[in-house]
Amino acid sequence: MFDKLTSNQRLLVAVGLSFVFFIGYTTIFPPKSAQLDSNATKQTSSSKEVVVNDKKIVVADESTKLDNSLKTGNKGDLVTITSDDFVLKIDTLGRISSDVLLEKKYDKSEGQHAELVDAGSVKPLLVRFADDTLNQEAMKTPYSCDCSDITLTDKPATITLTQKLSELSVTKTFTFYKDGHYDAKVSLSKDARYYLDLGQRPRVETKMMTVAGAMVYYSDNKTKIFADGDVEGRSTFTDVHLISAFDQYFANIIYGFDKNLNILVDRDTKGDPRVYIDASKEMAFHGYVGPKTYTTLKSIDPVLVNAIEYGWFTFASRPLFAVLAWLHSLFGNWGWAIIGLTALVRFVLYPLTYKGMVSMQKMKQISPKIKELQAKHKGDPQRMNAAVMEMYKKHGANPLGGCLPMLLQIPVFFAMYRVFLNAPELQGAPWILWVQDLSRMDHLFILPILMGATMYYQQRITPSNFTDPLQEKVFKFLPVIFTFFFVTFPSGLVLYWFVNNLFSIAQQFIVNKQFAAAEAIVEEAKVEKKDD
Repeated sequence: MFDKLTSNQRLLVAVGLSFVFFIGYTTIFPPKSAQLDSNATKQTSSSKEVVVNDKKIVVADESTKLDNSLKTGNKGDLVTITSDDFVLKIDTLGRISSDVLLEKKYDKSEGQHAELVDAGSVKPLLVRFADDTLNQEAMKTPYSCDCSDITLTDKPATITLTQKLSELSVTKTFTFYKDGHYDAKVSLSKDARYYLDLGQRPRVETKMMTVAGAMVYYSDNKTKIFADGDVEGRSTFTDVHLISAFDQYFANIIYGFDKNLNILVDRDTKGDPRVYIDASKEMAFHGYVGPKTYTTLKSIDPVLVNAIEYGWFTFASRPLFAVLAWLHSLFGNWGWAIIGLTALVRFVLYPLTYKGMVSMQKMKQISPKIKELQAKHKGDPQRMNAAVMEMYKKHGANPLGGCLPMLLQIPVFFAMYRVFLNAPELQGAPWILWVQDLSRMDHLFILPILMGATMYYQQRITPSNFTDPLQEKVFKFLPVIFTFFFVTFPSGLVLYWFVNNLFSIAQQFIVNKQFAAAEAIVEEAKVEKKDD
């Protein structure tokens, strides 16, 4: 059946099937979110072959054979830092043991506050010594603190933690800020090789097609992503600007350290990334634990915006989000900003979409003549193709003319999809009436139904060249298929596609009206000529 489809019809089928595959695959095979085994004791040995800035080199450094299990477990809390937006806790091993976000828009679907430090994961700022005896002592010796619990105001607060071991003492000094970032300094009383853990990613909620794991941003704007369950061996980086352990909306970031320090990425017992710094006797750095909100990260340090990633479509999603954020600053509402972005995209693509629609109208007009040529040269494919191409050229028709606009909209759609899935700004962001969270599906299914209805109507007014009734029936079901898959999409994305359909309908009306007027003039001329 499909061998009789026109090029535009084949493209539409391909787009439909790509959506089916795109959503179906991620529904059946969601991103890995392995639960770490807190009882695991297996050690991951240091590989002799490592990667430095994407280049494999050979090293022989058995002192970096570190225990990547979670045997340290949970310890008692030492100090609690409270602000209007979060409650952060430091435990007796000097680690960030908890960071609970208090803003309602970040609550999980069950209504619980978002906890950014997973109880079963390696916690941020753990110090591990290369010497096993010293490390075992450090895992059993609690830190002391020079302060009690703190409530953050507009002024930052500083605390000092001290751990006294038999051979040396460790001092950690932190200055916490209300926006969620902190300054830190770690110093040893005498030199000893140790590693500072980034900690593993938050495990709040994940949706299909979202990337979760760790990131290293290094050298000249290079980014390396280590996805959960997909880490093999050890990688080493230098000249690093920041390291991040992230999930869909949140991240644990360390940045601003000495770029001469080595950053190591290893695998834990489940194949998830374990990132740590080959630290120095005295090292200063900055950190952040919280949502990957663009304005917040940029206000803290512009380098932090590089921790915002959208997977494969980061190159397209990042500039689209920048435009979306600018429109939000104008409208003050993310829903209207999405509509404004849709209008801008349509405006940019207007010349191409208009040309494609005109081409489809011309193809419809000459369709009877093409069929005559195909019947005339049925036994001679070469002559038939030559005659058909000549017919296209004579009437200025292009069989591929309607393809390009649709092809251009596919990457825009997927880029927007990633933005709406990964932007914490859209969490809890209302539009109008029943749409009160653009990051979640429309619980009343109104937007998906409107999207499907407008898609169906657009098909009705768009020229088609169906010769087989069965083909026509297949295409009539595409809006139903799209509606089915769009039901689970974020409301913001469905709103974008619905408004995009409205623009397509309006543009198709204009083109149809122009061709109808042109045909009326031709018919009038024929009548006048006949009367003469």
